[in-house]
Amino acid sequence: MQNKKVSAAKPAQRVIKKYPNRRLYDTDTSTYITLAEVKQLVMDSESFVVRDAKTNDDLTRSILLQIILEEEAGGAPMFSEAALGNLIRFYGHAAQGFMGSYLEKNVQAFTDIQTKLAEQSKSVTPEMWAQFMSMQNPLVQGMMGNYVEQSKTVLEKMQEQVQKQTEQMLGAFGLKR
Repeated sequence: MQNKKVSAAKPAQRVIKKYPNRRLYDTDTSTYITLAEVKQLVMDSESFVVRDAKTNDDLTRSILLQIILEEEAGGAPMFSEAALGNLIRFYGHAAQGFMGSYLEKNVQAFTDIQTKLAEQSKSVTPEMWAQFMSMQNPLVQGMMGNYVEQSKTVLEKMQEQVQKQTEQMLGAFGLKR
């Protein structure tokens, strides 16, 4: 029964405070932590929030973006300059809300696939794994090619829908493009 009391007293979400000197303080462990340790919390799927120590503002997004920035600058970037440029172009665009949701769903779907593959690979022998890895490039390219084409089609349909809705709304006000 003591375990229930301890877990009930523990907050559901870990709180990390960011001080003006840019130091991060983990209230769960009562220690200062680094950005690398915050990244590890993300990798471990720990639920946390980063709050400004003075104002209590939520700084979680800016810290996560800082981690992404460091990873991108670290030598093996995930995004090309063209991809980053395209992302920037969606800010302020009518499809900005759709794009965020679209990216989130696709990243989650990719994560789910990766998790399923990891679970299934536990029964794979080292020989089978080596054979799979030697075929990976064409196999993954084929899977990702199909996935990208399907995603492109969905995005094009969403763009057409936004355009139609915009034209209808402008038409309702007596305006034309």
